[in-house]
Amino acid sequence: MGSGSGSWHVEKRNSFRGEPVRDIDHVLENGSLSIIVLGASGDLAKKKTFPALFNLYKQGFLLPEEVHIFGYARTKISDEELRNRIRGYLVRNKGASPKDVEDVTNFLQLIKYVSGSYDGEEGFRLLDKEISDNEISKNSAEGSSRRLFYLALPPSVYPSVCRMIRHYCMNRSDLGGWTRIVVEKPFGKDLDSAEQLSKQIGELFEEPQIYRIDHYLGKELVQNLLVLRFANRFFLPLWNRDNIANVQIVFREDFGTEGRGGYFDEYGIIRDIIQNHLLQVLCLVAMEKPISLKPEHIRDEKVKVLQSVMPIEDDEVVLGQYDGYTDDPTVPDHSNTPTFSTVILRIHNERWEGVPFILKAGKALNSRKAEIRVQFKDVPGDIFKCKKQGRNEFVIRLQPSEAMYMKLTVKQPGLEMATVQSELDLSYGQRYQGVTIPEAYERLILDTIRGDQQHFVRRDELKAAWEIFTPLLHRIDSGELKPLPYQPGSRGPAEADALLEKVGYLQTHGYIWIPPTL
Repeated sequence: MGSGSGSWHVEKRNSFRGEPVRDIDHVLENGSLSIIVLGASGDLAKKKTFPALFNLYKQGFLLPEEVHIFGYARTKISDEELRNRIRGYLVRNKGASPKDVEDVTNFLQLIKYVSGSYDGEEGFRLLDKEISDNEISKNSAEGSSRRLFYLALPPSVYPSVCRMIRHYCMNRSDLGGWTRIVVEKPFGKDLDSAEQLSKQIGELFEEPQIYRIDHYLGKELVQNLLVLRFANRFFLPLWNRDNIANVQIVFREDFGTEGRGGYFDEYGIIRDIIQNHLLQVLCLVAMEKPISLKPEHIRDEKVKVLQSVMPIEDDEVVLGQYDGYTDDPTVPDHSNTPTFSTVILRIHNERWEGVPFILKAGKALNSRKAEIRVQFKDVPGDIFKCKKQGRNEFVIRLQPSEAMYMKLTVKQPGLEMATVQSELDLSYGQRYQGVTIPEAYERLILDTIRGDQQHFVRRDELKAAWEIFTPLLHRIDSGELKPLPYQPGSRGPAEADALLEKVGYLQTHGYIWIPPTL
C-alpha cells in the first residue's frame, strides 16, 4: 500500500473538485468488497453511514462492479423499504440535479437487506450466505474478497454481534482477503467497562482488524494539526511552556438534548464529548513529533501524552446542567447528569509543565462552535501599553466555518501611534472555493478499506483515556459532585469563567472574529 498512498491523496483531491477519478485500483485492489452495516434501520446508519458510503460511491472510490452493501437489523423490512428510508438523506440540497438522482438510484441498487437478531446463529448464517453469493457473482476467488462490518449499534450488543461475525461471517484471509470491524463510541462508561468490552472483542479479533471510530479524527482541520505543527518552522520554537500560556479545546452547542434526553442522561457531557472527541484533539495538539507518519508511530506518541496527564483536581472542574433539562420526560426528575463541563488537564512533561489544557463542552449555550484556542504569554517589556487589548492567540475553528486565524496586535491605521487587535486569517470557504470538504465519516470509512488505522483509537490509547476520567466520573455518578444550574442561551455557569481566569486565561474584550465573506 505504501506506494499507493501518495497517489490516493492526489486522486481524492481531484475527485472533490468534481473531476473523474482515473485510477483507484489502490483502493479496490483485491477481490470484491462487501460493506455490512449492522443497525441499518437506525438513525446513525441513515444519517451518517449510508450518506458517507454514497459520497464515496459518487466520487468513484467504491466501484459498482466490485462493491456490494448489506444492511442488517432486527426490523423486518424489504430491500426497497430500506432504500426508501435512506434515500432522503443521500442528497442534502433540495435542488438535486438529474445526475444526482441517477447516482442515488444506482447506489441504492447496491444495497441488500437481511433481517435477523444480534445474538442468533440463523440471521448471521443467512447474512454470510448472501455475502458469499454476491462474492461468487463478482468472480472473487475464495478468500480474496474483503468484508467490512460497520457496527452502527449500541455498545451493549457489540460482544454478541462480534461473536456471531467471528463464528459465521469471517472471510478466509490466507489468500489476501480480510475481515474488519468498525465500532462506534461510546467504548464503555468507565475504565472497567471499557476494558471488559476491549477484552471481549479482543478475544475474537486481532487489533489490526478493529477500527474504533471517533469521527472528530476525520475532521479536516483536526487532520491538519500534524501538518501545521510539524511542517511549519515558525511553530516549532513557539509550541511549548515558554511561550504558551494556556490551550482551550471547546465544544459548544446552542440546543439541548432534543429527544435524546434518555440516552444522554446515561452518559453526560464528559462521556459524550470530552473523554473522547476533545481528548483526541488534545493528543494531537500536545504530542511530540512521531518518527514517521506510520499509524503506529503516531498512536505511540498520543499514548505518551495521555500517560503524562496528571490526576484531575476537584477544584479544577466546573459542572453545569441547564434549567429545563429534567423537563424531558425521558430524564429522571433528580438527574445529576452534567450538560456542561469545564475540566483542566495538566500534562507532566518537559514541553507542557505548568500549561493548563482547558477542555470545555456544553449544550444549550449561546453559540454553536468547536475550536482549539492556543493563547500565548504576554510580551515582556510592553512599550506600546497594549496588554489590555489581549494576547496573541492561534485559533483553529473546527466547525462551523472552518478556519485558522492568528490574533495579533497591529498599528491602527491613521496618524496616531495606536494599536489594535487584528488577525491573519485562512478561512477555508474563501481560500478553497469550489473544493468540497469531505465529511469525517467518508474519510474514516475509506481509511478502513485501505487498512490505515492512523485516525482510529488503539486499545492502550482507549485505556489511558479512561484512566484520566474514571475517578471524576465515579464521583459525579455517586452524587459527590453536583452540576450548577445555568440558563439556556448563556455561556454556562459563571463559575466556569472564573475557573478560566484563575488558571490564567485572559479573555479579549472588544475583538470579535468575523468569518470573511466570499
